[in-house]
Amino acid sequence: MNRAGRTTRDRTRGGRRPAEQRGAGATPLPDRRRPLGARQRRSLQAATLLTVLAVLGWLLWLGPVLAVRTVQVDGLGTLTADEVREVAQVPDGAPLLRVDVAAVEDRVAKLPQIRSVQAARGWPDRIVITVAERIPVAVVGTAGRRSLVDADGVLFDTVTGDAPRGVVPLDVADPGSDDPATQAGIAAIRALPGGLRDDVETVSVPDPDAIELTMRDGTVIRWGDAGESSTKGRVVVALLDRIGDGELEPTDLIDVSAPDAVVLR
Repeated sequence: MNRAGRTTRDRTRGGRRPAEQRGAGATPLPDRRRPLGARQRRSLQAATLLTVLAVLGWLLWLGPVLAVRTVQVDGLGTLTADEVREVAQVPDGAPLLRVDVAAVEDRVAKLPQIRSVQAARGWPDRIVITVAERIPVAVVGTAGRRSLVDADGVLFDTVTGDAPRGVVPLDVADPGSDDPATQAGIAAIRALPGGLRDDVETVSVPDPDAIELTMRDGTVIRWGDAGESSTKGRVVVALLDRIGDGELEPTDLIDVSAPDAVVLR
């Protein structure tokens, strides 16, 4: 004990203060956590992005989420959707990205009735096939072995009974898209309005320069070559209308091979 009456223990207790009572200048405990550097952050972001891309790639390329559940067929006329689907061979449940739409188009294009086809992915679950069918304008061949011919001269289907309405019998030696006589006959047929085509018995083309139309009433229309077919068609329609109205006498032959100098016999 000293003169002030305080023991050494008292001085020791009085000289110590709790941490919360010490001044603000006290040194804090060090934080051992170290912030990520720029390189580490970029690495973490890249890894996250790769993971997301991998998941998306799996969903699109292999996963069942975006898979084929429907094959939609548009633009049909005579064919059925099932006939097109059977030829298209699109596997049900296949991921959309793995469907080869070009191969689908190639397979569908082999159908003789198809003039053009386009296949596309219809997200999220369908393949859409849009077709344009060939439209017949003529029929060639003999009964039981007749084929429909489109505006390009392509033989694309067979008929055993009557041809569709407005389809004109065409008599040529070697029908086909590369045959000049076929092309000449089609040009004459297409120059006639649909209603008049029903009255045509046959179009005979022994030579591309000698087209002749025989009407159901026996009237022969000498067309000549395929040149100026649009003008010849208008002239024929006008003459037949005048004959039907009684303005002109019925005739056995209408020669429009030179449409500016028509001959009636």
